[in-house]
Amino acid sequence: MEDSASLTAYFNNINIWNNLRDYIPHPYTAEEAENFIGVQSELFPTQNFAIVNEDQIVGGIGISLQQDIYKMNVELGYWVAETFWGTGIGTIAVGLLTQYVFENFAINRIIAEVFEHNKASMRVLEKNGFHLETVRRKGIIKNDLLIDDYVWVKQKIY
Repeated sequence: MEDSASLTAYFNNINIWNNLRDYIPHPYTAEEAENFIGVQSELFPTQNFAIVNEDQIVGGIGISLQQDIYKMNVELGYWVAETFWGTGIGTIAVGLLTQYVFENFAINRIIAEVFEHNKASMRVLEKNGFHLETVRRKGIIKNDLLIDDYVWVKQKIY
């Protein structure tokens, strides 16, 4: 819970929020951060992690388990504090989480969706062996604009 203030501050940075899904409210409150941390701490195996640089939280990374006919997939999501953009910490975090997911969950694919303007995130995925599976042209709406949704995939190697 001691990290809720950092999470709140990061999610209130509009440059970070512009790359997040709208289910994360803006502005983001300390109460929402505490609720998120509380729910996540109850999950086993762990599905969401803080990205830490030494002893400072600088981002977050996690998965969403998929249901029904998609149950062999998880969706990956991550964000990095703006002051750490371009440092490689996101690339390291995605690599570590990818390994963790394939070792701890009975899944076949990791999927990551990226907004068209977030080229750095696409590069992070590419560096970690993800491939661009499809582009959903004007498939999502963010900030009242229709934009392309890039779908990146990494398949488990048997």
